[in-house]
Amino acid sequence: MRVGVPKEIKNHEYRVGLTPASVAELTAAGHEVIVQTQAGMGIDFEDQDYVDAGARIVPNAGAVFSGADMIVKVKEPQQSEIAMLEPRHLLFTYLHLAADKPQAEGLMASGATCIAYETITSPRGGLPLLKPMSEVAGRMSVQVGAHYLEKGQGGRGVLLGGVPGVAPARVAILGGGIAGVNAAQMAVGMRADVTIYDISNDRLAELDMVFGSQIKTAYASKAAIAAAVARAHLVIGAVLVPGAAAPKLVTRDMLKTMKRGSVLVDIAIDQGGCFETSHATTHDDPVFEVDGIIHYCVANMPGAVARTSAFALNNATLPFVLKLAHLGADAAMAADPHLAAGLNVSGGKIRHKAVADALDLPFAA
Repeated sequence: MRVGVPKEIKNHEYRVGLTPASVAELTAAGHEVIVQTQAGMGIDFEDQDYVDAGARIVPNAGAVFSGADMIVKVKEPQQSEIAMLEPRHLLFTYLHLAADKPQAEGLMASGATCIAYETITSPRGGLPLLKPMSEVAGRMSVQVGAHYLEKGQGGRGVLLGGVPGVAPARVAILGGGIAGVNAAQMAVGMRADVTIYDISNDRLAELDMVFGSQIKTAYASKAAIAAAVARAHLVIGAVLVPGAAAPKLVTRDMLKTMKRGSVLVDIAIDQGGCFETSHATTHDDPVFEVDGIIHYCVANMPGAVARTSAFALNNATLPFVLKLAHLGADAAMAADPHLAAGLNVSGGKIRHKAVADALDLPFAA
């Protein structure tokens, strides 16, 4: 198969769909890899690194799309990229369609087969291609939260871990999944006062076993979340409904109960965000303020630590890229129902039920 890797064009997105090591795996297996010039420059991969791995370098994205059968990316295709997709193409990348109807409609119109990293499942019920970026985003959420709590950034002027004689900041983490756990690990390491909220009692029990007395856990009722928001200095939204829009757990009215200069970090912004007042921001302009509360809602958080993120993502995606290249999309999905769960769009139709429901579009099995 001819596999294409365009340079990412989303704001401050330096990750790359395939590292040179991943390219070498594909070319050793007999596949052709076409890489846009400077696709990996943002994380210090030279064109020569790709040539050494067996890739062919082309001058622009158009040459990648025209020459490749499968397009491997990191972030959702931008409008200029959607315009280059054809029915013969297989697109393999993060899509997050539940919060992006224009993208969904563009992909439907292209006729391409589009498999989303974030809805591929595992035999144990997890989301293996979302996991590495959830780990990164969870850890980053505490870093950026601590930064924006600083007075010079407009925050309350609170040190996350406090000091002897001064209490630490209170951190409320909404969601006890991969992102939430990684956020908790960082917050605990910084000696914050941490509480994780979740709607699964089984998950709360697991978290209690993992963290012991280092954190508190609470059932995520509406009343509990309202109380948590009122007392917290940092609220991290880490909820996920696979393929669907994130539920709005923190309302505009709740902001009025918060301390001025508190910080909200919305990891769920790719799926529409879990705070009513959230809207997607960029690394160029990452925060905004509503009612004196700082919102950090960058839609590609892991892009800030692009080199770490690219390696972590490739570790997870490469086995699926190889399977798709070896067998083709139809045969690969027929052989692996977990890969088939990643199919979001094909033949001009939405193929994922949660995505169709979120966008109020017809679902086609």
